This record gives sequence, structure tokens and C-alpha cells, in this order.
Amino acid sequence: MNNIFYLAFLSLLFFACKNNKQNQSGDQHQNHKMEETTSNSKKTQSPHKYAMAMIADAHIHIDYSAPSVKGRIIYGGLLAYGEIWQSGAHNATWIETNKDIIINENLLKAGKYGFFTIPNKDKWTIIFNKNWNQHGKDDYNENDDVLRIDVTPEISEEITEQLIYQVEKLNDKEGIISLSWEKVSVSFPFMLSK
Repeated sequence: MNNIFYLAFLSLLFFACKNNKQNQSGDQHQNHKMEETTSNSKKTQSPHKYAMAMIADAHIHIDYSAPSVKGRIIYGGLLAYGEIWQSGAHNATWIETNKDIIINENLLKAGKYGFFTIPNKDKWTIIFNKNWNQHGKDDYNENDDVLRIDVTPEISEEITEQLIYQVEKLNDKEGIISLSWEKVSVSFPFMLSK
């Protein structure tokens, strides 16, 4: 009788140890997955960002992915002069305004727009395109442009490592939008239409 209890005890002990090992390896696998997810999120090359401001009752919002310089020549290198750029990484940058605004004496109606640029050494073209939801510049069509303006880039000795947009309030009717990356900044003022 004692032998039967002894064998039953050994069997239970064996299965308990086996289950414990499986659980430990399962836990290790889960921990590995968690670390993998965490390390992947830390390695995001071009994080999703936004810039916004309220000017009176106008809400201006810019949504973009921010690439980094990483020692590269950006303008005239990674981005060829004279070619359309989605002004960020991944999907096209977009801008939204809930009120009509005026840019360079041109009316931009309230809405959401793809924000594109054509960089050049002495002049940049800023483009507002009605197709705001597109990957990169793959679906860009010049016929969908609603407004184009030219601006003069400012060159700095210091590098802005990661692309940054800013929407700044100047007063209750005016603001300025800027983009800075590498050694170049471009900006343009706007005002509320009413």
C-alpha cells in the first residue's frame, strides 16, 4: 500500500515539475515578446508628431512623421532639388484648418489638405493639395493642388536633427507656420479671413 502512495507521489511530483518548466518557458516567451515590442517602439525611425495652435476660434493642425538627419545630406542629397516631397516621412503630411485663412493674399478654405513642398536652393514651393490621405507622394497629382506659394528658405549653421513643424500665434488674427530640418527652415505667415 505504501508503494502505491509512493508511486502516486512521484508521478504528481514529475507532472508538477514538467508543468512548471512549461510555464517558465511560456513566461520567458511572453517577456521576450514584450521586450521586442518595447524595443521596436523605441526604434521608430520617423515618429508620428503634430503641431497646432488656436488663433481666435481658428484651429490650425499639422500632422506629420518626423525623420532624422543621421549625418546625411538632406536637401540636394536624400531629397533632390526641384522634386515634389511629402514634407515628412511615410504618409503625406497634412494640414487642417477649421476656418478660412489667407496665405500670400490667397484664400485657403477651411478643410484638410495634403502639405507638399518642392525644395530648391533659393526658393521653395509650398503646396496645399486636396488629396490629404495618401502614402508619401505616390498619389500626388498636381491637378489636385488648391494653392501654391513660393518662399525663401533660411539657412542655419546649426543642424535641426529631427524634422519639426511649428504653428505660432502672432496675435488674434495672424500666425506663422514653419518647417525646419537639417540646416534649412521655411516659414510663411497667414491670417484669418474674417
